[in-house]
This record gives sequence, C-alpha cells and structure tokens, in this order.
Amino acid sequence: MKVCVFGAGAIGGHVAARLSRGGAEVSVVARGANLAAIREHGLTVVARDATFTARPAASADPAELGPQDAVVVTVKGHQLGGVAEAIAPLLRADTPVAFVMNGIPWWYFDRHGGALDGTALPSLDPGGAVRRAVGVERTVGGVVYSACTITAPGRIEVENERSRVVLGGLDGTVGEPVRALSAALEAGGMGCPIVPDIRREVWAKLVSNLSNGPLCLLSRQGLAATLVDPAIREAARAGLAEGVAIARGLGIELDVDPAARVEASRTTVHKPSILQDMEAGKAIEMEAMLLQPLALARMAGVPTPVLDLVVGLARKAAEATGQYAAAA
Repeated sequence: MKVCVFGAGAIGGHVAARLSRGGAEVSVVARGANLAAIREHGLTVVARDATFTARPAASADPAELGPQDAVVVTVKGHQLGGVAEAIAPLLRADTPVAFVMNGIPWWYFDRHGGALDGTALPSLDPGGAVRRAVGVERTVGGVVYSACTITAPGRIEVENERSRVVLGGLDGTVGEPVRALSAALEAGGMGCPIVPDIRREVWAKLVSNLSNGPLCLLSRQGLAATLVDPAIREAARAGLAEGVAIARGLGIELDVDPAARVEASRTTVHKPSILQDMEAGKAIEMEAMLLQPLALARMAGVPTPVLDLVVGLARKAAEATGQYAAAA
C-alpha cells in the first residue's frame, strides 16, 4: 500500500521507517535539514530491536507525492493549519487520514454519541480548517507510544523496548486500508492494535503527559531526574489523579493507579517532547496536551488545582521564552 507520513520528526520518521520496513510504499512530507538528509541518506532508526535504514520518497510539497492509500499525520498540534492547507493532493475520496498526535484531538466529539456529539473544539482547529480539508468521514484516531529523539537530521534513536501506535475509528469501526496500515506497522516491528474506543486510549496516555510534561518543562530535566524530589513526585501523583478524574467526568473510566505510574516513571530518563522543543528553541505544543484538557475539566465540572498551577507556570515559562504556540 502507498502511505504518506505527514511530518517526519522523531515520531513521524520512526513510523515512516517502520512502515517501509513492513513492506509499504512510503513517502514523507518533511522540510529543512531533515528533508535534505532523508533524500540523501534515508531515515536511520536506532532501536533496541534493530538498527536499520529506510529510504522513503521525501518532499516538502505533497503535490509531488500524489494520492495515497492512507495518510498518517504526526505533526504538532499548532502545525495542523499547515496540514489543512497542503494535504489535498494526497487524498482520494476513500483515503483514511490517521491523526497520530499527542493530547486531545480536534475530532474528539465527532461521532462521539450523546449530548456532546459533533461539538467542535475551535482552539484545536481554528476556523474548522482541518475539518473542511480532511473531513470527519476520512478521519481515524491514533495514539503513539515511542520515546524517540532526532539525534541528527535523518537519524532517530528510540529508547523504549517496543513502540506502538494505537488506531481506532471515531465510531469504533475502521475499513480495510486502516487494517492494512496496522499490518504494515506490525510487520515493521512496531505494534499497532486497532481498538473499539480510541478516546479511552487518548486519555490513557494523556493523563501522564498532562502531569509529567509541565513538571519536566519547569525543571528542565527528564522524568527520572525530575521525580527524584519527593514533593515533585507528589505533585505528579496528584496531577495524574486529576487527569483520571477529568476522563471520568467525560464518561471514561481508566484503570490507572497514579502512585504506581509515578513510580514506574522514576526509571525513565527520556525528556518529554515539550521539553525537547524548548531546548531546541522550537514552538512548544501546549494547547492539545495541556490547555484543552483543562478546558474539558471545566466543561465536566472537575476541579484540577494542581494541574491548574503547573500548567499555568509551564505556559508562563513558554511565553517568557517566546515559544508558546497557539493553534494556527
């Protein structure tokens, strides 16, 4: 199958390389030094299970890549406006688009069912640009677990034992192209289960990002170093508990023990992506991962005093360096 990965950063590059290794005909939308390196040397992945190089087609212009059997979007939330402007040449009428991104997705209430069905989240998709360009009918939800870093243009190092992408339809169903996408990722060594409730998966990951991300950004250190301090561990535990409460307020029960998850994180040296972006001088993705979850907490009537404090401070830190990025 022909698959284009839109956004070849650490996550997108890793996904693209795994798809290629699994037998898909892969292309990537990339830019700058990363694009030049992929064109010249390919994408090299250094992981615990293998070190390998893939050679996808690469361009900054989707029109050069043409219509695809599936598209995987792996950009940061504030870059979705650029996806909306450029994605059309990659799409046929039946091309699914999997948004494999962190945080609350723009489509969260689409095909949700109940009183909130179809509720738009304009802070994540200003003006409905993505909704118009892609369409809810093409959209597939995705959650990724892959602790990886670009160590040089075109080179990605993966820290965790086994990465995975979780896919799911907005109404719980997917078509054959999504199953083929899952099979290609599995064949390439990246787990890719298809689940009936993708929103639950969104929250299962988000509660950790929501708690740990701001703390690491404020400490300027990875998880293990940040969580050495007992007071910070308690803040992380309380933040996780508040995240679980937000999910519950929205009708999603999570099997998460906040204390146990914090203890597990104490051995993780990886730096969250928002800290990596701050250190690299890039715009920091906050809306989907940090601010929108708290807006949903207000909608659900769930108090979040610890998260309000740490997220507020993290936003101030990003604003102070000029790196806070709103959706565009």
